Amino acid sequence: MTNAIADARAVRDEDRLDTARLDAYLKSAIPGLQGEPALRQFQGGASNLTYLVSYGDRNLVLRRAPAGAAAGAHDMLREAGVMAALKPSFTYVPAILARSDDASIVGAPFFAMECLPGIILRSNLPAGFPLDAAGVRKLCTNVLDRLIELQGIDATQPALAALGKGEGYVERQFGGWTSRWQRAQTEGTDACEDVIAWLAATRPKQDSRLCVIHNDYRFDNVVLDPADPTKVIGVLDWEMATLGDPLMDLGGSLAYWVEAGDEPAFQAVRRQPTHAEGMFTRREVLAYYVDKTGMDTGDFAFYEVFGLFRLMVIAQQIYRRYVLGQTTNEQFASLGVMVGILARRCRETIAAGGSL
Repeated sequence: MTNAIADARAVRDEDRLDTARLDAYLKSAIPGLQGEPALRQFQGGASNLTYLVSYGDRNLVLRRAPAGAAAGAHDMLREAGVMAALKPSFTYVPAILARSDDASIVGAPFFAMECLPGIILRSNLPAGFPLDAAGVRKLCTNVLDRLIELQGIDATQPALAALGKGEGYVERQFGGWTSRWQRAQTEGTDACEDVIAWLAATRPKQDSRLCVIHNDYRFDNVVLDPADPTKVIGVLDWEMATLGDPLMDLGGSLAYWVEAGDEPAFQAVRRQPTHAEGMFTRREVLAYYVDKTGMDTGDFAFYEVFGLFRLMVIAQQIYRRYVLGQTTNEQFASLGVMVGILARRCRETIAAGGSL
């Protein structure tokens, strides 16, 4: 059984940090650090740069923006602020240990947080994973319950109320992501004007409600207890968390939810083991969510297609960085193909009136 720490590998040449400068800062900001730090890099993410910083048997996690990040994106100090504001109400948030806006230390603003020693699932369940189908189903419900719990937090608390911009979340998201899509185009990109036109025509006139949302909730952003892999002990990657429409949050999560019966092309972009025996289907996820929250999901097709579209934009933004030579990470070379698969998925979902 592997855990999150075992996922860390040697730091890529293009992502190297000034270890001496980082060491001096961390020791000035975090009491009790001793010795020389060892740096490794987590390979699973496709956006921000995330490092494991080890002082003997004490591990920290450091996050910073990638080179060539789009203006306004990858705001690590905002993410640290969101996590600090949420921690008292949502215990699954890792504790923030230090944060700095001094780009001279590691090349960009960054923060350091506690490292949670647990299991993070990727595309497939790891060899020796100790859960049968019933256990996997329990894991699935527990992961969904944490999202529902997050969305149920009292968002009127001053520290949390400050995270959002008020009513009009869906409208802002539609405008923001379509604009990002236009800016992220590369030669040969499908413009998807028909998809954007459909989203524009079908988007809800108002938010279903406003609450705390994670905005990138999926299995590889969840840390599981090694002693009981059905139990969630941490939730990671809070960069896009805000106050927003919970159905947008659910739609975004379902964009990653590839089922066992989905076509091979969609299986090829799967990043979490939602195809495993015991996992819910997308239809079952929605039914479970409705049962637990009592929300009226109405015409969920918009939220599902928008989730796919947003994922397509994220992939295209990263692919553009690769095309422009701002990163040489070869795992990004195939994202152009992924964008095409997601564009087709959007059209198929529109034609079917929603696939759930």
